[in-house]
Amino acid sequence: MIHTAVLKKEVLEYLDPKQKENFVDCTIGEGGHTEDILKRNGPEGKVLGIDLDPQQISASQWLEAIFKDRIVLVNDSYTNLTEIIERRNFGPVNGILLDLGMSSAQLAAAHKGFSFQIDQGLDMRYNDETGYLTAEKIVNDWPEEKIEEILKDYGEEKFAKKIAKNIVEHRKLGRIKSTFQLIEIIKDATPSAYWRGKIHYATRTFQALRIAVNDELENIKKVLPQAISILAPEGRLAVISFHSLEDRIIKNFLANESKKGIIKILTKKPITASRDELGKNPRARSAKLRVAVKL
Repeated sequence: MIHTAVLKKEVLEYLDPKQKENFVDCTIGEGGHTEDILKRNGPEGKVLGIDLDPQQISASQWLEAIFKDRIVLVNDSYTNLTEIIERRNFGPVNGILLDLGMSSAQLAAAHKGFSFQIDQGLDMRYNDETGYLTAEKIVNDWPEEKIEEILKDYGEEKFAKKIAKNIVEHRKLGRIKSTFQLIEIIKDATPSAYWRGKIHYATRTFQALRIAVNDELENIKKVLPQAISILAPEGRLAVISFHSLEDRIIKNFLANESKKGIIKILTKKPITASRDELGKNPRARSAKLRVAVKL
């Protein structure tokens, strides 16, 4: 399955890579955005590509064949951004991209349980080596109130209470182990009108579990101050989020840094996908890009 990077034209426009400039792609995925940057910042400019998912690092190795030592790949969490930069002696950094979306390959990845299109185990960790918490552990071992809380807070799921109650009822009969089992439990807890909504009725629950397993919102809060600190003056930070919780964190952070006179926000409102892009890539519909420049 080929992954299409979202808002490519807009990211390139705002980051505006020039010869000899260096960039960091904190979530390199399959390298879609990075390829565009490397085409612009040669012959000496480099990109440091980071991804927590080792399979995503493998998927972006094709860049090494084309751009040689101008691409540096690191399998690590972007929450360790400062440490990675120091370890690799990478800089000065003229731009940082943070694309918080999942790739098609991750959604389809066997045994991960990210997608409700395939019957898989309920893992949902981006990297099997990081932490022991899985979606299976949450649905089977966490108290009902805690499950309801993450569905409400991280999924903005209006039927959080009913779904959490149904999960707890079902696990009394035996451990909930697969995505299809969980989907049936969600369906059973929600009204039939909800099944015919614009988005799949399991979307918000799966999103909430994935965020909880990978501590995604806290990770965004950790990386943003590091990114601003690392950027060279006039360096640009571009962040693509995919749901309102992420976007709120980014918006508030940038507003605070702007008040302090550390950055200037370049996007008064978040940039969204054009009609043309949506026609080709429906996954871009929830993408929001915010950009700032360091003063």
